Amino acid sequence: MDLGFAYLAAGLGAGLTAIGAAYGISLIGAAAMEGTARQPSSAGDIRTSMIIGAALIEGVALFAVVVTVILAVK
Repeated sequence: MDLGFAYLAAGLGAGLTAIGAAYGISLIGAAAMEGTARQPSSAGDIRTSMIIGAALIEGVALFAVVVTVILAVK
């Protein structure tokens, strides 16, 4: 098997994962800012939920990148 295509696939998979994670986190940030603007008294709860959601997205993105790289060089 040609490793050039495997490395290309790993690069594309990692790139798409990073783009997807960035998009998801940007949606969470936008929703949190809108929620804080609408209800300033619950800003702490909104911020906590936003950080937990962003951390979960980052964890899934890291897992996807690792799986992509492992499968590409296997």
